[in-house]
Amino acid sequence: MKHIFVINPAAGKENAFDKLCARLAAGEFTADYEIYRTQGPGDATSYIRALCKEHPEQDYRFYACGGDGTLNEVVSGAVGFANASVGCYPCGSGNDFVKYYGGSERFLDLAAHADAEEEKIDVIQIGDRYAINAVHFGFDSCVAQTMERVRRKAIIGGSNAYRTGVLVGLFKGMKNKCRVTVDGELLNPAGTILLCTIANGQYVGGSYRCAPRSQNNDGLLEVCLVHPVSRLKFISLVKYYTEGTHLDNPKFDKVLVYRRGKEVEVEAPEGFVFSLDGELVYRNKFTVRVLPGALRFAVPKQK
Repeated sequence: MKHIFVINPAAGKENAFDKLCARLAAGEFTADYEIYRTQGPGDATSYIRALCKEHPEQDYRFYACGGDGTLNEVVSGAVGFANASVGCYPCGSGNDFVKYYGGSERFLDLAAHADAEEEKIDVIQIGDRYAINAVHFGFDSCVAQTMERVRRKAIIGGSNAYRTGVLVGLFKGMKNKCRVTVDGELLNPAGTILLCTIANGQYVGGSYRCAPRSQNNDGLLEVCLVHPVSRLKFISLVKYYTEGTHLDNPKFDKVLVYRRGKEVEVEAPEGFVFSLDGELVYRNKFTVRVLPGALRFAVPKQK
C-alpha cells in the first residue's frame, strides 16, 4: 500500500503544512509515504481520481490533512475506486466527522495511522457530489455562510466561527421555505423549516451533536427536521441540541421530526443554499441518497 498525505495548506487558522511535514520527517510515521500539497479548491479530488485511474493495480491510502472540507475532497476523489482508502489527520478549523470516533486525538497520532484498521462506511451522494459527514440547510445554511466569512478572523473566527454564525442566524435564518420528503413521506406540509440536517456522522459546527443515534455503516441517513420557532424558544432549546439529547426530550415533541431513510428529496425557491460537509452549494431542487459501505475509512487504534 502507498500512503499519501494530502495536505491543504489553507486549512485552519494557521498553515499546518510545515508542522506536519516536520513531524513526518522526524519519523513519527513509520511506513513509506508521499506528500501532496493541494493547489486550490477541488485539486485534491482531481489528483486522487487521476492517480487511481492511472494505477488501478496499486492500493492507496490518502490521508486528508485539513478540516472537514479537505476530508470531503479526499473522500470525493476516492469514492468508486476499489484501490483507494481514506485516512484523516484533522488540522482544520472544523473537524466534525472524527468526533464520531471520539475526537481528533487518536487521528493526530501519526504512528497509529500506519496500522490503522479499515472500516467500510456509508457515503452521502447529492447528484455528482459527495459528503461523508452531513448535509444541512435552513438556519444552518445561514450559519455556514457566516462561518465562511469569519473563519480566519480573530475572536469571532476559528473555533468560535459557528457560534458567530448562530448569532447572525437568529436575525436572518429563523424561517426558511422548502419541502423535505424522506422515502416518500413529506415531513413538513407547511413548506417551512427552521433547519434540517441529513447526517452520516453525529456532529456539526464543532460541538453540536445533531445526530446522536447515527451509525455511519447502517445504510441509512439520519434526518432531523425542526419546524420554525420563536427566538426565545430556540435559545431555550439550543443546549439540548448541543448535548445531543434533543431526540428524547419532550420539549421537542411538537417541534422536531426525526426519520431514518435512504433517500431525501428537497424542493425550495431559487437561490436556496445547503451546506455539504461545510461547503456551500446553491441548488433549489436536489436528492440526497446514501451509498452503503462505499468507502474504506482508516481508524487508528485507541490507546
